[in-house]
Amino acid sequence: MKKRIMLCLTALVLVFALTACGQKSSEVTVDINQLATSLQESITSEMAEVSSDIFASTYFMDMDKIDESIAYLNSGAYAGEIAIVKCKSSDYVSEAEQLFQTRAENQAALFSDYNAEEAAKLDSAIVKSAGNYVVFCVPDDTAKAEEVLKEAGF
Repeated sequence: MKKRIMLCLTALVLVFALTACGQKSSEVTVDINQLATSLQESITSEMAEVSSDIFASTYFMDMDKIDESIAYLNSGAYAGEIAIVKCKSSDYVSEAEQLFQTRAENQAALFSDYNAEEAAKLDSAIVKSAGNYVVFCVPDDTAKAEEVLKEAGF
């Protein structure tokens, strides 16, 4: 009987330990300006930073739920794009991820009609979150962008 109890307790401890290892820390701190600058190195075409009004209308974000945001867009001939948000609450993170994913899908559909190479980049767009931060990136060099994000805690 004692062996069974010890075995059950050991199993419970292992379950809790494995569960704790799989959780992401919500205490991530990111300088979104610095991260955006670092991510720009993975995109070869020229981009320009957009205002918060353009950001809101491009990504359909509820800006009342966003602490910080930054976005760099191309002129329209290229798919390269960077957008980063810090949500006020973790409750908005999954919605922000979905909005970025929708942006990638919509842009891919547009580009597929006239620039298949750029549409392929959008099919491989990066959407990642860590803590209350969400990143959307359409790089030319996916490996480089992934490396930058990994170093930033994504």
